[in-house]
Amino acid sequence: MTRTTQALPAEAIGTEITRFNALRHGVLSRYTVLPWENVEEYRAVVEALVVEHAPQGPTEEHLVEELAGILWRKRRLRLAEAAAHRRGLEGTLASYRGTVKVALVHLDTTGQSERVVDAIRATAADTEEDIADMTADEIMTRRALDLLGSERNDAYEAALAALREDTQAWWADTLACDPDELGEGEEPATADVEGLRRFLEGKVLPWFENRQKELANRPLIREQAFGEAIDPDKLERLGRYEVHLDRKLERMLTMLLRLKELRRAAVEG
Repeated sequence: MTRTTQALPAEAIGTEITRFNALRHGVLSRYTVLPWENVEEYRAVVEALVVEHAPQGPTEEHLVEELAGILWRKRRLRLAEAAAHRRGLEGTLASYRGTVKVALVHLDTTGQSERVVDAIRATAADTEEDIADMTADEIMTRRALDLLGSERNDAYEAALAALREDTQAWWADTLACDPDELGEGEEPATADVEGLRRFLEGKVLPWFENRQKELANRPLIREQAFGEAIDPDKLERLGRYEVHLDRKLERMLTMLLRLKELRRAAVEG
């Protein structure tokens, strides 16, 4: 493979610390070029290991650099796993995947409309806020129903005023609906006590019940999406490579510690 690369400056890699060029040992392979933004990250690893092990002589310095390369690669593995997970997660957001349906197949989810993306992005705090908002809305709706059942002369107007603005807007859209667009068995909405009661009991209250299920099902949808995002084959390959790195790390560290012990023994002797 032929590739023209710009040589890394000595000061960027820290050759005052190590004798071996990072292009030949531990950082670059034939097919990989160390991005400039990663130079400082690698150098920080080298310097931390130098402080910890205080290598003396070319052999110990080389082992320290080998350790730095291994740790740097392990960091790349974490990034690769995260990138693969995000790529897979993107696919679960497609509507044709039916992720929500599969996640809730064991439940009665008639009318479930929660999107995968909403379930994934919602934090625990978001869900708590949504539940509180829905509860407040339901309390207002039931208050309106109580007013509709009262003996007040202005029961319709009072009940309508008691509803939340978005529910009022929903009711206005229902009143404005073209009769020709109604489903079979549906009656045209009427702006009176009976019409508003039918709307609240037949449309709004069932929406609250369904919404409560949606919020409770968010963890199941999130779990299903995260599970579908996993690429077992890719993770297996990454895992095998990490095992290789771990074994190499153990060998290099054992050699380095053994050399340090021999050096101390020679000094003491």
